Amino acid sequence: MSTFIGSLRRLLLAPSLAEVTFERRGFPVTPSAATRKLEAIPQAVVCGFEWGIDARGQWEVERRLEMVEEELRGFAYEGATMAFTVLDAMGGGRGRRTRDLLLGPGHPHIFLTYIGIGFAMARLPRPLWKKVLPDLSGSPYHPTMSWLAVDGFGFDRAYFDTREWVDGQKTPAPYPWQGSADYFPRAFDQGVGRALWFIHGARTAQVAAAVRRFAPHRHADLWSGVGLASVFAGGSDAESLAALREEAGEHGAEMAQGAVFAVKARHYAGFVPEHSAASTAALTGLSVADAVALADDTAVDPGAVGSVPPYETWRRRIRGRFARSGSPA
Repeated sequence: MSTFIGSLRRLLLAPSLAEVTFERRGFPVTPSAATRKLEAIPQAVVCGFEWGIDARGQWEVERRLEMVEEELRGFAYEGATMAFTVLDAMGGGRGRRTRDLLLGPGHPHIFLTYIGIGFAMARLPRPLWKKVLPDLSGSPYHPTMSWLAVDGFGFDRAYFDTREWVDGQKTPAPYPWQGSADYFPRAFDQGVGRALWFIHGARTAQVAAAVRRFAPHRHADLWSGVGLASVFAGGSDAESLAALREEAGEHGAEMAQGAVFAVKARHYAGFVPEHSAASTAALTGLSVADAVALADDTAVDPGAVGSVPPYETWRRRIRGRFARSGSPA
């Protein structure tokens, strides 16, 4: 059952299902079965947000989320996490909704729920950002993978304000996320790269051209995002993905790294769609089992301290296993 305040917040903060369609966003795509499947992803996020912002308790949200088909369930958890993050932050940062969700039923989707925190960041003033990340001690991926929140923030800005962040190539002001302000724009660009996959309807030639329009120093992180989206979201066939691998050129290792993170996230959630397995093979030359093993073998200690965030150390280790051509080294 919804609440009056929850309904008001939903109207103020959440886009409608129609507003996240490619046509409404003005994306240069031709409607097809593939684009309709891609559009279902942001729509699942919107549904999760509406359930989270309206619900009286976690149990109700969990029951709704469990009724979402497996392939889309993680995206619905993104939306619910976005809602809970907004509620916790606007309540003075003392709420436990996000923490309880992410340590409970949302934990298998931990990679995507961090992205949901980033969606909330796009709707909250920066002074509240220090309140958005819950203490998830006990999770092997916290706080290492919390950089996916910044990725989510980048995706949101590129998807909803494409003219400014994609066409205008605007860069965000640094923010000391996990104490690494210099890395903030890089994680942001990884999210922008993911958004390019959606903006161009998974058409590989157009996605590659969009990446190349950015300044060269941003290409590596953009390609990583493209690789992650192509495996997790799907939308392209093996032949097109082989062409995408060629388009990535010297950044094939970055794209392969994104693909490995994507299939690791899918596997951790307990469901790997056929398209994710096929995309992983096309972009990395690895099976799902081998890609997951690579991610696990290169994982970092969440408490590691160094000159770069542990998240980037993990990414570097994975990239290091791939040759320039994109094949495992």
